[in-house]
Amino acid sequence: MKKYEEVDIKRLLEMAHEPSRIAKKLHPFYRGKVEIVPKCRVKDFNDFSIWYSPGVAEVCKDIFKRPELVYEYTNKWNSVAIVSDGTRVLGLGNIGPEAGMPVMEGKALLYKYLGGVDAYPICLDTVDEEKIIQTVKVLQPSFGGINLEDIEQPKCFPVLDTLRKECRIPVWHDDQQGTALVTLAGLINALKVVSKRVDRVKIAMIGAGAANICICKLLSLYGANPANIILVDIHGIINKDRNDLTPHSEKWKLAMNTNINNLNGGIKEAMENADAVIALSTPGPDIIKKEWLKAMAKNPIVFTCANPIPEIWPWEAREAGAAVIATGRSDFPNQVNNSLGFPGVFRGVLDVRASTITDTMCISAAIELASCIPDNEISPNKILPNMDDWEIFPKIAAAIGVKAIEEKVACRELNYDEIFNNAKVIIKRSRAITKTMMEKGYIKSAEDKI
Repeated sequence: MKKYEEVDIKRLLEMAHEPSRIAKKLHPFYRGKVEIVPKCRVKDFNDFSIWYSPGVAEVCKDIFKRPELVYEYTNKWNSVAIVSDGTRVLGLGNIGPEAGMPVMEGKALLYKYLGGVDAYPICLDTVDEEKIIQTVKVLQPSFGGINLEDIEQPKCFPVLDTLRKECRIPVWHDDQQGTALVTLAGLINALKVVSKRVDRVKIAMIGAGAANICICKLLSLYGANPANIILVDIHGIINKDRNDLTPHSEKWKLAMNTNINNLNGGIKEAMENADAVIALSTPGPDIIKKEWLKAMAKNPIVFTCANPIPEIWPWEAREAGAAVIATGRSDFPNQVNNSLGFPGVFRGVLDVRASTITDTMCISAAIELASCIPDNEISPNKILPNMDDWEIFPKIAAAIGVKAIEEKVACRELNYDEIFNNAKVIIKRSRAITKTMMEKGYIKSAEDKI
């Protein structure tokens, strides 16, 4: 196994900090990452009488008679609201709605470029659970779907659960369902690398926030044995002896259903003899120690996905014997990134006009994402496709759309090929617009600013 020299580590560390350096220069240069541009013809000013008054009145009357026509006559069919209160932004915590805006704008950019979806950042000046729920519910007429983002726990759980039950459009919390979907896809292929079965492995989950709690649920639904899952939060391993857990809370429910041997201790004890570790906890490094990795089972799988710095650097995990290593960063192999999931997910649910996104729909999307790499191409450094493998997004769209139709939560009946081909056209158009605007100079070059 390769040993990293001091010069290699220095170079890797410099590369790891490079995106942050460039981001501080380019954000003020562009003053935002997304904007609204017309999608209809404007031959001359007479066209405004069609798009606005008086012509638009006839369209309004049609929708009044048949409300579902709003999907045919407006952009509601392709619109998603990214809703956040700024209380759990990346690894930064509660930094507020204004400071969270760059993240939500970035998400909107990914939605458009990767999925052809028009997404709008909506950062709320409230942290009240009921107000967030009510705000999303009253926004429904304007959007085809809702992406909840960076909302702290425990309120993120009842917010999502309530809105999924009470909204007539799909509501998704990307920090929960999106992270779980992509993590499951990565684990499916990582297990193929080490020739282990999901129902037989012991999994240590470091961090018990919204992401890992949802991952645990999705893994169990997929086939992992919850008895062999060990979760660790800031106070230690979650088990039945913990008297600090609020009854009937998410952690309490997990304490009742995981960790069959009722292990105690912390990260070290949870990782002992584990086949895989999935960490979404405190930004590192040095949250996970090399010696703890060495105490894991043979050929361990290591997902250290804290942002912006993983719980242990990949080269340290490799030196400790990890067989497969994944992080949340794009500058290392095997990026476990929500961006592989949500653009395709919403492309699919919007195109079949789904009313919700079920857990089984997420599993279908995860299986499809994993299958985007043929078995003979899966390797320790390639368990997930990259974002530039652009056909993964229409494939995910088709898989989740078909599942929505199968589960009778879709309003449009389309087959896999119809959804796939439609998604390809929309995504290609979005990318072509961006390329053309760059070539024409409407999106300015920033090379001299870096």
